[in-house]
Amino acid sequence: MTQAASITFPAPKRIPYPGGCVLEPGPYALDYLLKWRADVSVGGTVHADTPVFPLLRSLLADPQAHGVTQAEAEAARERFLEVAGQALTAEGGQVAWLVREFGRA
Repeated sequence: MTQAASITFPAPKRIPYPGGCVLEPGPYALDYLLKWRADVSVGGTVHADTPVFPLLRSLLADPQAHGVTQAEAEAARERFLEVAGQALTAEGGQVAWLVREFGRA
């Protein structure tokens, strides 16, 4: 029997790149995804319209404080890398950029 994920969030929609005199699409997309907001459910508690990346970093740093396991936090990070990575690569970025951001102190 498969247990439902204890940490859930939607995939980001297409990144609203404005064009013109802003960053190149890849770096712009990375910045957007690091600040991207969505409803995130953590162990049944909904964090409405919250920045997803910072919450995931917090979960990884101290999963017990959020009532989840380290494995659940890592699974959520992997899902973020998958869904946000797809949005990032669609704009010319690289998933490795997101991986690097998780490794920053």
